[in-house]
Amino acid sequence: MLLAGSPRGPVRGAASHLRIDPGGRALPAGAAHNQGVTAAPLTALVGGVLMLAMILIALRWTFGTGRDQPAPHIPDPDDPTGDGLLTEVSRVPTEAAAQVLRSRLAAAGVRATVGRSGSAYRLLVFPADLAAARVVVSGPSD
Repeated sequence: MLLAGSPRGPVRGAASHLRIDPGGRALPAGAAHNQGVTAAPLTALVGGVLMLAMILIALRWTFGTGRDQPAPHIPDPDDPTGDGLLTEVSRVPTEAAAQVLRSRLAAAGVRATVGRSGSAYRLLVFPADLAAARVVVSGPSD
């Protein structure tokens, strides 16, 4: 058995508590040679899994579905306040009739828009123009 010693060569006796492993390192005589897997690859694997978990949690928090948020408001078609500032002046069964009335209102200088409600078409104007729009719509066609 070779024992570690001076730089000139192995020494017997005085350094009998040391031995040299196959890699050339001096080890205590009672130390077992580590033939198993070292802790470094296992630590790297656990660290990598933890980092991946942290990234996934951060991405879920950032780009999550947000199920705890309330659903968007769906307007009620029968709600008279659902048109915002506009007021209904007439309701006709066809789009062509609604466009004819809209063009008559435009010729009279009244701003109007056509909206659909189920199978009918609604002619909508601003409240300030409501009286003039009713006169134009109820009047005889040209």
